[in-house]
Amino acid sequence: MQDRRAGQKDAYDLILEAIDEHIYVPGDRLVESELAERLGVSRTPVREALQRLETQSILTRDGRSLIVASLDHTQLSELYVVRGELEGLAARLAARHATPEEVRVLRDMLDADKALINDPDAMSRANRRFHKQIHLASHNRFLVQQLDLVHRSMALLASTSIRADGRGIDTLNEHEAIVTAIEKGDGQAAYEALCDHISTAYEIRLRLDAEKADLGR
Repeated sequence: MQDRRAGQKDAYDLILEAIDEHIYVPGDRLVESELAERLGVSRTPVREALQRLETQSILTRDGRSLIVASLDHTQLSELYVVRGELEGLAARLAARHATPEEVRVLRDMLDADKALINDPDAMSRANRRFHKQIHLASHNRFLVQQLDLVHRSMALLASTSIRADGRGIDTLNEHEAIVTAIEKGDGQAAYEALCDHISTAYEIRLRLDAEKADLGR
């Protein structure tokens, strides 16, 4: 069955989106012919997309097959350290440079997301949109590019920390603190609020991974 979205997005974006939405998870094998049929495109753009994703370490080799990569404990730690610093910087810059319209968009997102608290998948998508809006509000194209790379790697996590009990409402409260600091133009408070938000998400993910490992014994 062809994916109708292929008319608006190229093969690279569609494959990356499928990984981000956990249609393909770490360890899944990606077959060029199957992807071409699903996306409704020729095999050439799919082949090029797979090569690009392999170069970016989103995909890795398992013999002759390409599979979705996974992150070990050390890589996860490194990713969250970089993410926290870059996201914090984006919030600091947003507090300086965000337009009134951009702040209102962030506020509107907070209001809309209240209806998603009990839907982890929708909340996860909303969370990505929220963070992307802060990146854009930093008005620093080089920082946005680096954060895009970081968030591509975040797609390699098999699940979202938002699935943890009570995480939905806590996420909204943390987002509220970030937006309030940006509204006030308080760069340091915005930086600290976003770094704390990322740190909490990392801690929850470590706990979830530990519980999963314990169940696997």
